Amino acid sequence: MEKRETFAAKRSKAKRKNLLIAGGAMAAVGAIVAYAAISFVGQAGNLPGAPPGAGPLGGEHEHASILTLIHGDRFGYAAQPYQVQDNWIHFENQDGATIHRHAANVTLGYLFESIDVGVSEECYVFPDNSREFCTDDEFSLKFYINGEKVPSINDYVMEDGDRILISYGGEDDDEIAEQLARLEDQAILS
Repeated sequence: MEKRETFAAKRSKAKRKNLLIAGGAMAAVGAIVAYAAISFVGQAGNLPGAPPGAGPLGGEHEHASILTLIHGDRFGYAAQPYQVQDNWIHFENQDGATIHRHAANVTLGYLFESIDVGVSEECYVFPDNSREFCTDDEFSLKFYINGEKVPSINDYVMEDGDRILISYGGEDDDEIAEQLARLEDQAILS
């Protein structure tokens, strides 16, 4: 009987020891995973493919409205080729008028690069270079941010509630005012 009790005590002691080792190993793995997650979030702006100078992914969540008019016709970004092409800044949910920015310092130029639309001070170029609209003697490419004309939008980091107009054509001041009013009426989805 004494042998049996000694055997049971030894077995119980070994089992407790193994459980403690397993628990310690699980705690170590948990600490490593937590450290990796914290490091990942803190380093997110330095990830491969991140926009230059971007803050941590998920560090911000801003929304702005955009209206692109070419000869008065609306070009929306609701089609699949323009939807969530990049995690940092994008259009989503088949809405082609609300820009979502998910990190600090991500520019509109980066947004347009991510959807293969060329936007410079002089030209608006569709993907695959199939159509381009460049300033010439008759028509011009114009940019407005919150009603103010700006020479370019490429380096602009949009803020929550911004309204951005891209207009190409031969519009006069009254027609631009109508376009800006149309932009103002456009909903910003979150």
